[in-house]
Amino acid sequence: MKNMRDVWSSRFMHYISEVQKYMQFIFTGHIAIVLVFLVGAGGYQYSEWLKIVETDFPAEGLIALIIGILLAFSRPTTLLREPDQVYLLPLESKMSQYFKKALAWTFWSQVWIVAIVYIVCIPLIKAVTELTTLNIWSIFFIVIALKFVSVQGEFSYRYSERGHYVWVDRLVRAIVCGVTVYMGLQMQLLLALVVAVIGYVYVWVFRKKCANEPVPYEHFVKLEQNRMMSFYRFANYFTDVPHLHGSIRRRAWLDWFYQFIPYQKGNAQKYLVFRTFIRTDDHFYLWLRLTVISAVIAAFVNTPLVTWSVAGALSFATTIQLKQALIASGEFRMDMLYPLPENARKVAVQQLVRLTMIAQAVIVGLCGVTQPMFYVTPIIIFVVSELTAKMSKS
Repeated sequence: MKNMRDVWSSRFMHYISEVQKYMQFIFTGHIAIVLVFLVGAGGYQYSEWLKIVETDFPAEGLIALIIGILLAFSRPTTLLREPDQVYLLPLESKMSQYFKKALAWTFWSQVWIVAIVYIVCIPLIKAVTELTTLNIWSIFFIVIALKFVSVQGEFSYRYSERGHYVWVDRLVRAIVCGVTVYMGLQMQLLLALVVAVIGYVYVWVFRKKCANEPVPYEHFVKLEQNRMMSFYRFANYFTDVPHLHGSIRRRAWLDWFYQFIPYQKGNAQKYLVFRTFIRTDDHFYLWLRLTVISAVIAAFVNTPLVTWSVAGALSFATTIQLKQALIASGEFRMDMLYPLPENARKVAVQQLVRLTMIAQAVIVGLCGVTQPMFYVTPIIIFVVSELTAKMSKS
């Protein structure tokens, strides 16, 4: 039998290969341009806000809350599979080697998120506090250490408690980490150290408890399956994932929508495409989610450039994902037996996408009616959608 570290390394390479296979469809040149545009617009809005932020702004509490929540969510990546419940059972005494490698990857794959958020908050810290550069970066390393402890803590809790009431564990760690960061930002280093020690003792208790418990293969396998399924659902917005099938719901409250499609042979594909969009969770919630995000930005952001940037980017994302998802279909359908034009489905998809984007433009425009130059946002949404639909591959 291979060394357990070799088993992890083999699975890790397969995992990276699987992720890269879909990442090439997610981070295309178009998406890269959109992300750069969004980051630039967000950075501009942030820098402008820092110029007028009040010195009594509760930055310490807000940063501590955000960092605490991010630190609390430290789901372990074990890469365990369902057959492991049988085949790895005789090697349970050596699984510590496997989990050591798994937790190392979990830490390095998650710590950058917390690090970036904290670094983004540094200009705000300098604007409203009197902390020195040394103090700020000392807290940064404390945050990194808290992340390491949090990863170990969530794994130990899941191991010992089989994942039951994990939200309680996360709540405790969020409070401990948040209070530690808050005390650090308030320069109450002694209190921060005391709270950090309490958190370490909390983690240590569950770590010691793991020594007398068998490996919870079933829980970790289910956790891993859910994690990969989330990634596949996300990747499915950009390309077809063969083994992923979205759930179907009738949504009877939208049955009136079909009345706008005349009952005749030439509209068969139009009816099927509209019905597919409304009843397929992946398609319907994709449009709903991006529309809501765009509407919230339009309603609460009073900088037109930022609103237009986000609305254009989300219009692009909605159009290209809906179009590709509805056109790409390798399955046999009964409508293929009927003498319909070959481009009937393509035309139907284009009509549906145009209709949904008009609806998105209207909703976003109404939500931003109190903002300056609100009428430009719907125009941008429609123009970007039309250009995307015409220039993207069918």
